Amino acid sequence: MITLRKSADRGLADHGWLKSRHSFSFADYYDPTHMGFGNLRVINEDLIAPGTGFGTHGHRDMEILSYVLEGALAHRDSMGTGATVVPGELQRMSAGRGVMHSEFNAARDASTHFLQIWILPSQQGIEPGYEQKAFTDADKRGRLRLVASPDGREGSLTVHADASLYAGLFDGNEQATLALVPGRLGYVHVARGALQVNGQALVAGDAMLLRGEPRVELARGDDADVLVFDLAP
Repeated sequence: MITLRKSADRGLADHGWLKSRHSFSFADYYDPTHMGFGNLRVINEDLIAPGTGFGTHGHRDMEILSYVLEGALAHRDSMGTGATVVPGELQRMSAGRGVMHSEFNAARDASTHFLQIWILPSQQGIEPGYEQKAFTDADKRGRLRLVASPDGREGSLTVHADASLYAGLFDGNEQATLALVPGRLGYVHVARGALQVNGQALVAGDAMLLRGEPRVELARGDDADVLVFDLAP
């Protein structure tokens, strides 16, 4: 079964300094039909104004990924981590038994545009952790590059969850296929551009939810930047 989730149907929060689109229920946006998908709990598309950001706040028992599209995201946490995430990089913070952190726009004269992703962990109360890696455009061009997985294989980040995340860039005749093991869920989020997913046209902000489907097929991209999740049911 295939379900489309159009960009315009997502929740919207406009705080002035922050504009955010919520694919699933989050904060003041509540939709009982969109509480998550499998163990994927949050995809927020955030746009942070220059000189602003999220002050220090806490998380626990969640795998949190940040995928920067434009600008620069400054990160500080109670583990002693201080880092800046830029386009082409993926950040993973395992909140585990509890961590405090802050995130700010590190680009002085431009907004920072990124995706914040939360995945439910396989085990609660683990030691908090942090990881950050760069994946070049060449790594992702015309293919699905594994960027996060439970075992960190193929140079991906390690998430403490039964989920794998792939990233790809597609244009023109470039295409790729990801097989889904029976019983697994597939989730496709178009971060930028447009492309066809399993024969259906998606544009930036759109998503496709796949249950009981044998594969994800990507084709006919138009400057597309896409994330594909292989998830536990």
